[in-house]
Amino acid sequence: MVAPSTQLPPSTKTTTGTPGTVAKWDSRFAGHVPHDGSYYSKCMLAGVLACGLTHTAICPLDVTKCNMQVAPEKYKGLVQGLRTIVAEEGSRAVWKGWLPTFFGYSAQGAFKYGLYEVFKDQYANMLGKENFEKYKGLVWCTASASAELVADLALCPLEMVKVKVQTAPHGTFPTNFGQAWSQMNANRAETGFPYRSLVPLWSRQVPYTVAKFFFFEKVVQLFYTYVFTNPKDTYSKTTQLGVTFASGYTAGVICAIVSHPADSLVSLLGKPANKGKSLGQIINETGFTKLATKGLGTRIIMIGTLTGLQWWIYDTFKSVMGMGTTGGK
Repeated sequence: MVAPSTQLPPSTKTTTGTPGTVAKWDSRFAGHVPHDGSYYSKCMLAGVLACGLTHTAICPLDVTKCNMQVAPEKYKGLVQGLRTIVAEEGSRAVWKGWLPTFFGYSAQGAFKYGLYEVFKDQYANMLGKENFEKYKGLVWCTASASAELVADLALCPLEMVKVKVQTAPHGTFPTNFGQAWSQMNANRAETGFPYRSLVPLWSRQVPYTVAKFFFFEKVVQLFYTYVFTNPKDTYSKTTQLGVTFASGYTAGVICAIVSHPADSLVSLLGKPANKGKSLGQIINETGFTKLATKGLGTRIIMIGTLTGLQWWIYDTFKSVMGMGTTGGK
């Protein structure tokens, strides 16, 4: 009599081809569903929705925040800044740059979230199961930084166009996306288009993303360790998505504080008076205190809400697709 074959559990799948041989632990098969090409592709699409839609939705806040950074003597606060922009340029002016915002952050979101999942699995497998459990935080940080370095290559040209459209004095630069792109490209000797802002963008986005992913994963882990102490899958999707939003908002507040100086610098690079100046010169003239604080309150509101919604959209999409929510014990 032939004994029935026993299938190995997903987390111990063999990769040797030898029947009955258990291969080393593989992070790609340790989660809710296998992490294959289809999984990573869906994560990229979820990233498009999470980042593209949310950044576009808060465009009026972004326009005001950028102008507060570039001309703080004129735009002194969120409400006053919005009123000034509307009074001088009309109500549609608060939506300046929405199209490069949508394209840029959709592309960034695809690589940020999709590649994070890829790098997280790769780095976890390099460490092995025991070391991964011990150094999860390091994996989260390294994977998110690696993903953001790539994502910003896609974002940078569109971010430069967005900032220029949003902060150029009224009537001095086209607000139409196609015309703005053409003018930035035609004057690239002066504007540094398309990658003059890449280093300050990395300086803003990499710390932001590392904080965003590390603190999100950490807060989720704390929720399921000390608040919701039963196995994660026993809780409803509504509860899991509530944890996702709360964790994302918390991470977003930290992100805003960490990345604000570099965000101010990116905005100041688009100011006509700073044309041709080095980063060091702009920093010295502005002062680190102003870089770190001007517009910070607005950015905390913006980024906290933005990050919470991004993670909520991302995990909602994953749940709908049967992929499970992110993070846990």
